[in-house]
Amino acid sequence: MSASVTPANRNPGFGILMVDDEASFLRSLSMVLERRGGYNHLYRCQDSRDALAMIAREPIGLVLLDLTMPHVPGEELLKQITEQHPGVGVIIISGLNQVEKAVHCIRLGAFDYFVKTTEEDRLIEGVRRAVEMQEMRLENQAMRRKFLTDTLERPEVFSPIITRDKGMRSVFQYLESVAPSGQPVLVSGESGVGKELIAHAIHELSNRPGRLVCVNVAGLDDNVFADTLFGHSRGAFTGADQARVGMVEQAGEGTLFLDEIGDLSMASQVKLLRLLQEGEYYPLGSDKPKRIRARVVVATHRDLEQKQLAGEFRKDLYYRLRIHQVEIPSLRERKGDIPLLLDHFLAEAATELSKSKPTVPKELAVLLDNYSFPGNVRELRALAYDAMSQHRTGVLSMDSFRRALDQNSISRDVTSEPSIAFFSPDQPLPTLQEMADMLVDEAMRRSQGNQSIASSLLGISQPALSKRLKKKADDSSS
Repeated sequence: MSASVTPANRNPGFGILMVDDEASFLRSLSMVLERRGGYNHLYRCQDSRDALAMIAREPIGLVLLDLTMPHVPGEELLKQITEQHPGVGVIIISGLNQVEKAVHCIRLGAFDYFVKTTEEDRLIEGVRRAVEMQEMRLENQAMRRKFLTDTLERPEVFSPIITRDKGMRSVFQYLESVAPSGQPVLVSGESGVGKELIAHAIHELSNRPGRLVCVNVAGLDDNVFADTLFGHSRGAFTGADQARVGMVEQAGEGTLFLDEIGDLSMASQVKLLRLLQEGEYYPLGSDKPKRIRARVVVATHRDLEQKQLAGEFRKDLYYRLRIHQVEIPSLRERKGDIPLLLDHFLAEAATELSKSKPTVPKELAVLLDNYSFPGNVRELRALAYDAMSQHRTGVLSMDSFRRALDQNSISRDVTSEPSIAFFSPDQPLPTLQEMADMLVDEAMRRSQGNQSIASSLLGISQPALSKRLKKKADDSSS
C-alpha cells in the first residue's frame, strides 16, 4: 500500500488484496481501481503462497484473485480463503472465459467472476457492489455489538446534541457503526430537529482529513446547483472572468453536506446521481473530469419515498442515497428532552443577553409537555430566547410561552388526523355528561392538576373549569 495513504483517508476502510503472478497486471489493476473506482486501500501479492499470511496480517476485506498461478492455484486458494476467512469476499479475475469454471467458483464462495479482457466499467461496478456488501456486513456486526452492550465509543462527538432519549441514543450508535463507510448517509426528520448537528457528528466520527462543507440546495435552479457544486472554468459563460472552485472540490477529502435534498429539480437530481455513481464531475466549461473525494451526507424534511412513488424524485437516486439512512425523532416523540433543552437554551440566552439565569416555574414544564412543537427544537429555542429577552429578575414569567402556545395549538399533533373509530360499535355511547367528565379528568391528569393549563387544553376558561370540577365533586358526594 502507498505510504501516502493514511488511516484517515483510506477507501474503503478495509483493504483490497490483489493476487496475481503477473506484476504488470497488478500495476494496471491498481491504477484502474484508484483512478476509476477511487479506491486507495490496496495491497498486492504476486506469490499466491503469501496470500493467506497477508490476509491474516492486514485488514483485508476483499480479494481480487487470479485462477491460473504457479505454486497455489487460484481455485485452491479460493477454498482456503472461504474456509479460514469466511468474512473476506473474493472476486475472481481470470484470463479464462469459461462459464463452467465461473459457476464452479461461485459455488465455492466467490462473490463474482470477471474475465481480464472484460470492459473496465463492468469490473469497477462489480468491485463497487462487493465493497458495499462488505461495508454493510461490517456495519451490521458493529451495530449488533453496540446495541448488545448499549455503549458509545465516542460520546464526546454527540455532546452538542442535548438529549437523554433512548431513540436518539440508538441514532448515535447507528452513526458510529456507519461512520467508517464512504457511502452516502440520508438524514431525514422534520424541520428543526437538528439534522445539521447530525451531519457534523457524522463528519467528526469519520475522521476524514478534509473539512465539512454545507450547502442548502433548496431553491437552487439547475445551473446554479451545478455551478455551486462543481464550479466553473474561466470563460464558461458570460461574466465568468475567473475560474470558480465548486463545493465538491472545497470539501476535498472531507464531507459534503447537502441540506433540503428533497427540493432538488429533476435535472439536478440527474447530476447528483452521476456524481454518486461515477464518482466524477465536470466543472462548467471544462471537458476534464474531476473525482469526488468527499463523503456525501444529505438531509431532508420531506418524505422521499412518497416523492419517488409520485414521480417527483428519481427512484435510482433515492435508493443510492438511502444506503445508510437515519430518522431523527421529533421533539414531541422525545418529550423527556424538553426540560434539558429548556435549561440549556435559557442558560445560553442568559449568557448572550448578560442576564442571570432565572428560576423556572414548575408549571412551565407541564405546559410545554402538552404542546406538540411543530417547529421542534428550533421552536423551543426561539421560545426560550424570547422569554429570556423579556425577563427581569426572579422567577421566569410564563406569559410569553402562553401567548405563543395558544389554545388551538396546545396538545394538537399537526400530523394527526381524526379517527372515525373513536367508539366501539358493540358498546353503547356515553352520555354527553359522561364524555365531559372524561375530558375533564384527562385534562387534569395531563396538566398534573394545574387548572390553568387544563382549561387551555379543553378550550374553556379557568372559571368554567373550576365550576365543572366543583359540580362534579358535589355530585360525587351526594
